[in-house]
Amino acid sequence: MNADEARELHAMLRRLGVPGVVAPEDPENLEGSWYVYDVAATEVRREVTADTLAALAAARQRPGRGFVIPRTS
Repeated sequence: MNADEARELHAMLRRLGVPGVVAPEDPENLEGSWYVYDVAATEVRREVTADTLAALAAARQRPGRGFVIPRTS
């Protein structure tokens, strides 16, 4: 993903409470590829993009709050 897509993904993760740090693969090249990592520290981080996208998809499919109104015959 590029920097613009990364910003959108980061905002969505925060809104839905899904953990992860969206950052460039190479901190010196902001125009390069971006991924989701478990932590921000580049020396110990682990790329978790696939797991995060799966968690994001699951979070978006949760039922929302609402009311069920039964039909009357």
